[in-house]
Amino acid sequence: MAADAPTILATSGGMIPGKRVRFEVGPLTDYAIELSGAAGKPKVCYLASALGDSAESIRNFYDAARLRGLDASHLALFPMPNIEDMRAHLLDQDVIWVGGGSVAGLLAMWQLHGVDELMREAWQARVVLTGVSAGSICWHVGGSTDSFGPDLRPVTNGLALIPFSNGVHYDSEEQRRPIFHELIGAGTLPAGYATDDGVGVLYRGTEFVEALTERKDKAAYWVALNSSGTVDEQRLTTRLL
Repeated sequence: MAADAPTILATSGGMIPGKRVRFEVGPLTDYAIELSGAAGKPKVCYLASALGDSAESIRNFYDAARLRGLDASHLALFPMPNIEDMRAHLLDQDVIWVGGGSVAGLLAMWQLHGVDELMREAWQARVVLTGVSAGSICWHVGGSTDSFGPDLRPVTNGLALIPFSNGVHYDSEEQRRPIFHELIGAGTLPAGYATDDGVGVLYRGTEFVEALTERKDKAAYWVALNSSGTVDEQRLTTRLL
């Protein structure tokens, strides 16, 4: 099955600390699977492009997927793609889950291998796209990143499936909020949605639908330049999963 519309759940969460393994599938990822309409054993493909296809990250994903009962796979690009027909594989998934790390590196590798256009095609085919941090920013016009060093810098070459900017780890990394405001105020980024850790924003097509959280007292925010030339931040109603 497929989602009933092109669907993106962009998050600062989705995996939670595990009891017997490092991570387990969290409520946000469970909700992405539910949105896909998957019957039986959901097909979920993991991309660790933002971590250079870290073997540890991929192993952690499979551990979490095994506990959740997923039909799990991964698409790696280093040192070469591990799947011959990437298009067929991605279009056959219920959910594509993209991990965090260097969003600049992720976007460069995806463009090099044509994964950027495959993601657009998968989205249009109603495969649910989700992920955390770099795996959240990538679907948007851009956001802020530590891809270049500890001082955050803008990234503006996201896939732009969603015509907004995206701020991640909004409550846990002190640079995130001020630079998101600064970049939107300067016109470097368009208005956008930001998420505290454990929070996601759901889009159907290019429209925001709702904010969701797997942690109490966490929220998402709409940040935009107002008519007086200053930046406003609106805390959004955020549903606890």
